[in-house]
Amino acid sequence: MLEDLFSGAWQSVVFGVVGVGLMAAGFLLVDLLTPGKLRELIWVQRNGNAGLLLAANQLGIAGIVFTAILTSYDDFGKGLASTLIFGLVGLAIMALAFFVLDMLTPGKLGEVICSTEPHPAARVSAATHFGAALIVCACIA
Repeated sequence: MLEDLFSGAWQSVVFGVVGVGLMAAGFLLVDLLTPGKLRELIWVQRNGNAGLLLAANQLGIAGIVFTAILTSYDDFGKGLASTLIFGLVGLAIMALAFFVLDMLTPGKLGEVICSTEPHPAARVSAATHFGAALIVCACIA
């Protein structure tokens, strides 16, 4: 019984590291999609548009990781692999959604996100990111 507890705790640590790694990859993805440095935009300039997009991205990735773990295989290795694969697929789908939205709307979405003025396009972009993540979550379940 104690062995099961330690095994579960170890698996939680490993899944947690993979989840945090995927969220870090999500940060890098948003940083690539937007002009400028995301750290500067959000933490120094306090840019609400960029903050909203990153928050939606992070919640989306967390939702994908949560769903993948919750529906995980009984085999730890398979469950970990599916979590990593679906997380990466989610990041790719979010990037695709960003590019499609950018093509369908006037101007450059990255520049709108970096604007210091609050912009409704930031909310639309954030919803698109999160919606893309929910689609991946549904595919997992």
